[in-house]
Amino acid sequence: MHYVGIHTQQWRNNFLSLLLLALFPCILLGTVYAFLVAVNMLGVSDPEYGQVETVDWNYVNYEMQAILPWVLGIVGVWFLISYFANTAMIRRATGARPLERRENPRVYNIVENLTMTCGMDMPKINIIDDPQLNAFASGIDRGSYTVTVTTGLCRLLDDEELAGVIGHELTHIRNRDTRLLIVSIIFVGIMSTLMSLALRMVWNTFIWGDRRSSRSSSRGGGNGVSVIVVLLVAAVLAAIGYFFTLITRFAISRKREYMADAGGAELCGNPLALASALRKISADPALSEVDRQDVAQLFIIHPKLRLSGFTSFMNSLFSTHPDTARRIYYLEQF
Repeated sequence: MHYVGIHTQQWRNNFLSLLLLALFPCILLGTVYAFLVAVNMLGVSDPEYGQVETVDWNYVNYEMQAILPWVLGIVGVWFLISYFANTAMIRRATGARPLERRENPRVYNIVENLTMTCGMDMPKINIIDDPQLNAFASGIDRGSYTVTVTTGLCRLLDDEELAGVIGHELTHIRNRDTRLLIVSIIFVGIMSTLMSLALRMVWNTFIWGDRRSSRSSSRGGGNGVSVIVVLLVAAVLAAIGYFFTLITRFAISRKREYMADAGGAELCGNPLALASALRKISADPALSEVDRQDVAQLFIIHPKLRLSGFTSFMNSLFSTHPDTARRIYYLEQF
């Protein structure tokens, strides 16, 4: 097997992740354009033309140019607000709070030793009051980079195991994983909201469809059915767009978990300690405060209950994290 150094692999993963991340706005704009094409095919873009059999591409392009500034503007403002409010959002979603040095000097000493080893700035340290074992890194810059651990993790792991987990999270920060993952969370949230709005519009149209149809019929038009069909098309396109953003986000997460494992093992100097920590965490990583799937992907192991059978297969297929047993196997071969 051809050997690839860790720094080379980091560069490759960074390049591939940025490439994947660029797909998010493309998927969003592609979904909007496909919706305009579908609307034009239904003949509801312009009431003067009625039903059409072919797509009027000039008209679709004209509509796309008209709506493009609005789409980019709304999504841009949405993105900026979410981007700079991510720290408060994550703390609220996980129930984390700042950890004072006097409360747990052991954790502070481990973080300080590891940051001095790799020459990085000291991140903030948060803690989640939960007996289960888990941890994650977050933040977009030096002022917001944070390592969060649970009380159960601090209590049940020895110093070497805890150093391996913290080294894993510090590697996420060093590789700028947290910034990219937060961006992906924002874009997936945008697509999720658009899909929810489209489905709600479809539901409301079905609820109030009879009244609107009767009014349209009295005016000699058939707009009621057209509106329902257009909204159904919007819901389907939004669902497709959301599905592709999920796949893109999963690809980013899985690649980077392996790199963080390797970086954490190198940083703490004991791959077997990190493997042992992952084995303990995987026994039951569920956290009562974490309900949001987008935030759950930040953790070292997805905070969900263990499942079996077909449900386990589907979760592994669409999981944001690689299989824990495989991660442990690679660490033991490190």
